[in-house]
Amino acid sequence: MRPFRALAPLLAALTLTALLAGCKQENKFQPPPPAEVSVGVPVKQDVAPFEVLTGNTVAFATVDLVARVEGFLVSQDYVDGSVKKKDDKLFGIEQTMYKAKVKEAEAQLDGAKASLVQAEAEFTRQETLLRQNVSAQNTFDQAKAKRDNARANVENAEGNLTIAQTNLGYTTVTAPFDGIVSKHLVSVGELVGATTATKLATIVQLDPIYVTFNMSEQDILQIRQNLKNRRVDVEELSKVPVEIGLMNEEGFPHKGFLNYVSPELDATTGTILVRALFNNPDRILIPGFFVRVKVPKGLAANAALLVPNRVIAEDQAGKYLLTVGKDNVVVQTRITTGQLLPNGLRVISTGLQPDDQVVLNLNGAAIPGAKVVPKVTTIPVTTDSAPPAPTPAAPK
Repeated sequence: MRPFRALAPLLAALTLTALLAGCKQENKFQPPPPAEVSVGVPVKQDVAPFEVLTGNTVAFATVDLVARVEGFLVSQDYVDGSVKKKDDKLFGIEQTMYKAKVKEAEAQLDGAKASLVQAEAEFTRQETLLRQNVSAQNTFDQAKAKRDNARANVENAEGNLTIAQTNLGYTTVTAPFDGIVSKHLVSVGELVGATTATKLATIVQLDPIYVTFNMSEQDILQIRQNLKNRRVDVEELSKVPVEIGLMNEEGFPHKGFLNYVSPELDATTGTILVRALFNNPDRILIPGFFVRVKVPKGLAANAALLVPNRVIAEDQAGKYLLTVGKDNVVVQTRITTGQLLPNGLRVISTGLQPDDQVVLNLNGAAIPGAKVVPKVTTIPVTTDSAPPAPTPAAPK
């Protein structure tokens, strides 16, 4: 029993030590380290203000080919839908009668000229006799009247010959300009031009080509403000670039220039008609296409701050950006936006400073009010790689 009693104090000490160890303080929550996010300062760039509108392509010229003289159609000298050059023959009308009319008019002209020669000789003779007091004044006056009448007959015969030659020319229908000729509306062998001018086909000029669109009164006033109420003349107007894109095209690959602005506003719609001119050598654009039109709203570019359009968020209060402010805390910055550029950057009109660090991450790591570790990157800037087109010019 004595050995057990001797061990009793040691067992009590071990038991106390075990109890103290069981009362150790609990673990506390350790917050995760701040998230790393990519940030970048806004891109500073001169941007010309523009508006994206909708418009339609319109043929530069459209002409109905008609038979201006009566006769049977003897030839069709083109394939429906083919491209023809200016002065190419398209249709032929029977010429027999019109060639005979030309010969008849030529004969009448020759007879009138012969009569004029005789009348002038008689007038000269009577004029000489009158000066010698051999002929009477009445005889001289008759010779003068015959000469004048012979001159009038020559002029009349020349006019009849011109008419006959013109009608003969009308028997050949030619292309008035380079263009595409539509399907024929009259078959070879049919009588044309019997009572009125008979429409044979239509020719359409596609190079260059017009694009027409309407601008609102608000846009016009904004342009005037940008131009400081300075009126643009026709020469300066032709230097204003306009770009268009078809519905299945990205961006605005077709480049042209303003060509016409209506001098009056349509009071019923509150819009004004504007027209642009585009080169179309490959005839990619055809009349009636629906196009997107990029129109500048001023002649000069203004400095602007740009950010990727994808980082702009919106809630019930409006649009905003996440920025990293003091002590690397994420801040919700309210903004107003401007136009969207083809390279995916959006103009920030108000609310953003040139040195603000804009959060570029879209993975939810940046939360307003939370600290982050900013990783500075450069916002990529891409430009439209399409080469500028030469100034469209009206055909000769």
